[in-house]
Amino acid sequence: MFSASSLIVTLTLALAVAANPLLAREPLVTLPFAKRVNVTGTSTLIQHDQARARGLKRLGQARAGGVVSDAVDVPATNELVDYVVNVGVGTPATTYSLLVDTGSSNTWVGAGKKFVKTSSSVQTKDRVSVTYGSGEFSGNEFTDTVTIGSLVIKGQSIGVATSSQGFSGVDGILGIGPVDLTSDTLSPDTRNTIPTVTDNLFSSGSISENLVAVSFEPTTSETAANGELTFGGTDSSKFTGSISFAPITGTSPASEFWGIDQSVTYGTNTNILSSTAGIVDTGTTLTLLASDALAKYQKATGAVNDNATGLLKLTTAQFNNLQSLFFNINGQQFELTANAQIWPRNLNTAIGGSANSIYLIVGDLGTDSGEGLDFINGQTFLERFYAVFDTANKRVGLATTSFTQATTN
Repeated sequence: MFSASSLIVTLTLALAVAANPLLAREPLVTLPFAKRVNVTGTSTLIQHDQARARGLKRLGQARAGGVVSDAVDVPATNELVDYVVNVGVGTPATTYSLLVDTGSSNTWVGAGKKFVKTSSSVQTKDRVSVTYGSGEFSGNEFTDTVTIGSLVIKGQSIGVATSSQGFSGVDGILGIGPVDLTSDTLSPDTRNTIPTVTDNLFSSGSISENLVAVSFEPTTSETAANGELTFGGTDSSKFTGSISFAPITGTSPASEFWGIDQSVTYGTNTNILSSTAGIVDTGTTLTLLASDALAKYQKATGAVNDNATGLLKLTTAQFNNLQSLFFNINGQQFELTANAQIWPRNLNTAIGGSANSIYLIVGDLGTDSGEGLDFINGQTFLERFYAVFDTANKRVGLATTSFTQATTN
């Protein structure tokens, strides 16, 4: 279906040790951080994101002990747009290319490059398996030395895949979601949770605060150094103003993830989504709204469905009249400008679209609101705002950046 070859956008990843949660210690340690548009799969962006949303919702419902929805299972689909970072495992370290995922918490390797066992690799008695909305893996648990930039974690629990689906072109996942997402992923072990890489960096004293911050910048080119991941602090050069924090929502199943409460309005007075719970997620490409909210947005913008990409499409005249979309979070308003609401036009053909068309990055979650996970603020949202995932204080922080009002797309 897609006509373009795989697209690699090089970004910069920075890891920092901080003296307090809002100030990163200099100098920052940088690593390659790659944004990829993987056109080898058979699904559109929206199909992939909807599959992930269904999987996350069912996982959250199961962990919360509630009634699991009857969403239809779909075949595993390859990641289509993702951010990857090189992580070392073992002594000496073998480098693996791992997806950066705030919607899961297990770290594992072996989907692409085969795991290399070294002197620090210790296999436990347990099997490990995780099912994602668009893929899955199963294998054996090891403890090993994990190197992230200059940060070294000894005895980190990792999964080594013996089988996986949906992860073409990457070696696994660096999971930086809430630690509770690791519960029930081991067998026969009865441990409630497995400490994440962030947890272990904090407990070992390598970082002074148990948090991770993410900075993405919008890009329209194949090569651009424009991303940063910071453990243990934040990089004040990457955001403007102050960081506004929202507590993790109490509404299930969003509460199992980096979930927050928000409402969404279009322009000055068109209500799109009343205050409800959803999640902030690096593993979702688009910005997804519940189906009933998406219908209001589509009516307000005049957009039509595009069969080739699965996205909503605007005419030039409609884009010229497109108003901002406002996300109202814990008393603060975050604005997606008209430019921020569209897919980068230079990359249209990379997702199977027409070079001259205008596609919206706001898509259909696949279910109506009222189910406890009614939106996902994905990569396209995070490319306009700085985000802080604060484990210690159970909250998510957001701030504007120099790219919030950019006309990049």
